[in-house]
Amino acid sequence: MIEFTGRRITSEERYRKGGKYLFELDEKWAIDGSARSNLARYINHSCRPNSIAYITGKRIWIWSRRAIQAGEEITLNYGKEYFDQYIKPIGCKCKPCAARSSQRLRKNDE
Repeated sequence: MIEFTGRRITSEERYRKGGKYLFELDEKWAIDGSARSNLARYINHSCRPNSIAYITGKRIWIWSRRAIQAGEEITLNYGKEYFDQYIKPIGCKCKPCAARSSQRLRKNDE
């Protein structure tokens, strides 16, 4: 378990700021996790994540969904809005998607 930490900002600030390291608490508030001290900001997106986020009041906790091996990347599904805005336009590069893409390319080469 790790907490996603940072300054609480309004949704208006979140839309104005845009970009990365913003985690929505609810329709009015978000956490700006851009500070380097927020180790949870380094958790990458995956379409098949090994962790899940839980929001309790003004706090966000990231819990593993299963045992994560030493050296294994911790991943989280960033959600539909983030995916559609930032990931989908360039194509998802998470390991499950990259593996599917690689398999498709191999089949086309055969």
